[in-house]
Amino acid sequence: MGATAVVADLAQTLRNAIEHKTAKVGVIGLGYVGLPLIKAFVEAGYTTMGFDLDESKVERLCRGESYIAHIPSPWIGQSVRDERFTPTACMDRLGEPDALLICVPTPLNESRDPDLSCIENTARQIAAALRPGQLVVLESTTYPGTTRDVLKPILEKTGLVAGKDFFLAFSPEREDPGNPNFTAHTIPKVVGGVNETSLELASALYSNAVVRTVPVSSCEVAEACKILENTYRCVNIALVNELKVLFDRMGIDVWEVIEAAKTKPFGFTAFYPGPGLGGHCIPIDPFYLSWLARKHEMSTRFIELAGEVNTHMPHYVVAKVTDALNTVGKAVRSSRIAILGVAYKKDVDDPRESPSFKLMELLQERGAILSYNDPHVPVLPTMRHFDVPRLASEPLTPEYLAAQDCVLIATDHSAYDWDLVVRYAPLVVDTRNATKNVVSGRHKVHKA
Repeated sequence: MGATAVVADLAQTLRNAIEHKTAKVGVIGLGYVGLPLIKAFVEAGYTTMGFDLDESKVERLCRGESYIAHIPSPWIGQSVRDERFTPTACMDRLGEPDALLICVPTPLNESRDPDLSCIENTARQIAAALRPGQLVVLESTTYPGTTRDVLKPILEKTGLVAGKDFFLAFSPEREDPGNPNFTAHTIPKVVGGVNETSLELASALYSNAVVRTVPVSSCEVAEACKILENTYRCVNIALVNELKVLFDRMGIDVWEVIEAAKTKPFGFTAFYPGPGLGGHCIPIDPFYLSWLARKHEMSTRFIELAGEVNTHMPHYVVAKVTDALNTVGKAVRSSRIAILGVAYKKDVDDPRESPSFKLMELLQERGAILSYNDPHVPVLPTMRHFDVPRLASEPLTPEYLAAQDCVLIATDHSAYDWDLVVRYAPLVVDTRNATKNVVSGRHKVHKA
């Protein structure tokens, strides 16, 4: 049998398995992206395997326990019992699935350059078990060229050739945690392959689990698409953050301005200011593009300026806290300050890169006595980039609120009773316009 026939046979075998849902889908990295992806494929009728080096996560999943709020524990337990989902920390089993979807972290290092160590380590683990006919798809957000220039060479050290012996593609993760209108099922998936066969197979796989696939001409286009999506948000959030500071100095409420502007039915999309950027995408991804631009002897001044504006916002908020305390004759030092919300956005349990941690750092440096409440984050996790105290969420009672010198609203969870907060807190600094509908006690509220 000729080489072309062998390639066609491998592709057809995988194509048939995908079509008949006998293909086993493996997801590497069982976090906020990987676990919902498992759920999407299980509910589409596939058998799945979930790989994670964190054995405590794997043990919890095997017991039927979820650690992500919007993935119910009973669903995990039933899927494990039905053998539709097998969690494991054993990377020697990476040869078992027919498709491997990589959902590992891609942080920045101390100098704000891309840290691809998780992708590279995962690629080596896959290479150790890679077999002909497998499909490998990278979902981790990264710069254009990563799939072809970083992932592919590591996998091809096996002697197997991408696009011939195995198939390789990129499909950027798209998650909107806390938004019930968008799930892994309902968000279209952009897909790019290293060749036409890889693109076709990856698109066929995802088309069974998501509402629609959007094939593009290359991995690089798919990678650039994700960077564009998040840079767009970063730049527009920076714009409204900068306008917030300007309008505050002019005595204009930026929130009212945005509400008025968004009545225009064309040419305007509303973005909202806040205490800083959080999450695993927007504070990080634009700097991947800046790094790539430097490699091509270009500068991305617009993106870098947006990053500077957003990075400065926690400092601006702390200055507003200082001013608010000054109005009642108090200093930050020795003041009891409660942070409401440490998750990076409302109604989620994800604290990654949350601006609340930077706020805590800055207030702690100034001598504040800190505490917090977050119904979704019962204990402050240890953070790589932030020096925060070891605290547990305090009950949000009238007594707790009244005992504070200042309550700082950092995340506007739906569970919060803003009337209660304003009624009992002596002083409130609101970074999210959460108290806009509270009438009684408005004199105690300072916008930041």
